[in-house]
Amino acid sequence: MMFPLARNALSSLKIRSILQSMARQSHVKHSPDFHDKYGNAVLAGGTAFCVVAWVFTATQIGIEWNLSPVGRVTPKEWKHQ
Repeated sequence: MMFPLARNALSSLKIRSILQSMARQSHVKHSPDFHDKYGNAVLAGGTAFCVVAWVFTATQIGIEWNLSPVGRVTPKEWKHQ
């Protein structure tokens, strides 16, 4: 009996606090900060760096990947006893 009452009280408090914070943020003038100005460029640069680093690693440092044995493995002859 107490659990639904407490749950309803907590949910109404959460909704009120969310609405209050939304109202607070809507009155503040939003000036562009570092993330607004450079966020997409930093994200694109980091992505490009990671892709280039992985491509270099996969192609240039001599790892033998052994992806498929087709053409390299030949079956041995059966030994008849």
